[in-house]
Amino acid sequence: MSPDFRRDGAEGAEGAGAVGRTAGIRGSAMAKSEWDRVKTRLRDEVGDSAYRSWLRPITVHGVSDGAVRLALPTRFLRDWVSTHYGERIRTLWGAENPAIRNVEIVVETARAAAVPSQPAAPVPEAGPEAPSEAPALVAQTAAPASQPAPVPMQTAAQMAESGAANAELDELGALLDPRFTFKNFVVGKPNEFAWAAARRVAEADSVSFNPLFLYGGVGLGKTHLMHAIAHHIRERNPHRSVLYLSAEKFMYRFIRALRHQDTMSFKEQFRSVDVLMIDDVQFIAGKDATQEEFFHTFNALVDQGRQIVISADKSPSDLEGIEERLRSRMACGLVADIHATTYELRLGILQSKSEQMGVLVPQKVMEFLAHKICSNVRELEGALNRVVAHAQLVGRAITLESTQEVLHDLLRASDRRITIEEIQKKVAEHFNIKLAEMSSARRSRQVARPRQVAMYLAKQLTSRSLPEIGRKFGGRDHTTVMHAVKKVEELKESDHGFAEDVELLRRMLQG
Repeated sequence: MSPDFRRDGAEGAEGAGAVGRTAGIRGSAMAKSEWDRVKTRLRDEVGDSAYRSWLRPITVHGVSDGAVRLALPTRFLRDWVSTHYGERIRTLWGAENPAIRNVEIVVETARAAAVPSQPAAPVPEAGPEAPSEAPALVAQTAAPASQPAPVPMQTAAQMAESGAANAELDELGALLDPRFTFKNFVVGKPNEFAWAAARRVAEADSVSFNPLFLYGGVGLGKTHLMHAIAHHIRERNPHRSVLYLSAEKFMYRFIRALRHQDTMSFKEQFRSVDVLMIDDVQFIAGKDATQEEFFHTFNALVDQGRQIVISADKSPSDLEGIEERLRSRMACGLVADIHATTYELRLGILQSKSEQMGVLVPQKVMEFLAHKICSNVRELEGALNRVVAHAQLVGRAITLESTQEVLHDLLRASDRRITIEEIQKKVAEHFNIKLAEMSSARRSRQVARPRQVAMYLAKQLTSRSLPEIGRKFGGRDHTTVMHAVKKVEELKESDHGFAEDVELLRRMLQG
């Protein structure tokens, strides 16, 4: 504890000083005893998970003039505990000791964190799983901006200066695909927001949103954007260390560190980078130990002002098997959705791909592919590759007929995957209306809006013509379907909740 808290006005004779020191020691012991009882009550109130995440790292730093000082290892933890538990801690402590009128929560000082012999640094009541977690977090995140950088940060800087940082990080993480750059990313309405956010992260040394969380279905461009961010940062500022890897590889590295009893090296590697990028974070769902380590790594990097980029197939709030504390942390920055592709975007992707390949593909063929293959971009590009490879290998021109012949299995699967009847059933269930209402003459908004959504999805997900779709909805004509498609697109632009509903239905049908 600080001298101000240890001294109690003992400026007089040596005997008075001894009395003051004895009183200080007695007061400190009493405060710790009171804190033990307070945190026991807190644990009963908030549960084991929240207690381990937020309250267990707290240490008592002293008592003076009716105020108790508690310390946490990072600013993030300090702010969170102050906001969510500060008043409750004061109330419970006041019940234990009415003389305590105020509770001050501070960040652990750099001096205390730097001295390994200090008993205050380890987390109190640390169980078998905790000793390697808390001290490392304190050592790497507690120092204020004005203090010298921790050792891992210096190590990363030295690696960057020697020009070996990127190679080392690629070995630790995953190699970047040279094709996945911003230049090769085709932008359209479904992905323009995510693209803009990714560009901002790549071009700025620091941004107001951290982390950047990208989510969307399979093959819509999440990994492409993450690779593009890493490429752009390395080109723009080679001295910034960027680590990209999948959540699966993060877990593998963590398990290996545990097996070899080398968790400190693991922490130094992952907490010393300038930009950490984790792809497919949904993979660690249900992996409690990995989530625990990722949570602490996340906090350490954010507390040092380092950028984090995460991708998943769902938004943070929809990720199942991920602890609430981690979901809330991932959602505190910018969450950017990559929607399913539109016909126009798919056509643009095919045109860009054919230009990169240096192959002239007839417009009718590209329009046919863009209309038929709408599940994801990866499948779309794979279909184009097959068509081009077949034409080059057998020496035939690319035609609509040859395309249908080469892709007959893929086209059959696409046609078989979704039917208008399936769409009607799924939409009716989602909006809680009867299936018969899809073909009824009722025009109330409660029925008409789901019917319009079903028509829109039928247009997007099937190869049926507008008149065919209209006939499936009670014999309506094609103009009614066109109106429904236009109306749904307008509502998606203006109503985010409605857009989320439509996107959810699309993914359920395509899944």
